[in-house]
Amino acid sequence: MNKLNLTISAVTLGLAVNGAAFAANMSKDEYKTGKERIQAEYAAAKENCDAQAGNAKDICIAEAKGKEEVAEAELKDKYKHTARTHKNLMEARAEAEYEVAKEKCDAKNGNEKDVCIKEAKAAKTAAKADAKARMKISKANATAGEKSADASADATQEKNEANMKLAKEKCDALYGETRSQCENEANLRYKN
Repeated sequence: MNKLNLTISAVTLGLAVNGAAFAANMSKDEYKTGKERIQAEYAAAKENCDAQAGNAKDICIAEAKGKEEVAEAELKDKYKHTARTHKNLMEARAEAEYEVAKEKCDAKNGNEKDVCIKEAKAAKTAAKADAKARMKISKANATAGEKSADASADATQEKNEANMKLAKEKCDALYGETRSQCENEANLRYKN
């Protein structure tokens, strides 16, 4: 299960780093075509599982269903690209990996099986918690970015006003056309 934790962590980190890459402008038609492709791929994968039996078939079906759900979440994230769709994508990955891990645990017995299932649940819980935290961080960063931009604009305006007063004070020492030219330059330079 440590491998599962590493996989989830790697996926989570990769998504966080490459989140901007998902910001594609997708039309409704492209989205609809993507959904149809995903459904066709799922049907084909599920059909391939029919050749298997027992736990191997259960694992195969869980993998196929997981790939379908993750692909749909990826598609939705590409289409809408919001903090919530990104969170949903990360949760879909966690849920898909959990379902596959749980099916693999069925091949074990007794305490070994119990531990396997608990490890899978712990990995899923951790991944979902990370997804939720990342969404909150993303929203907080957006709010902080807006506040930072407002503060920066306010500071720039205050500096420009102070510099304008200074420049005009310097112009007061001049006369005639030189003074007028100095004031015009100050107005152009420090205009808000």
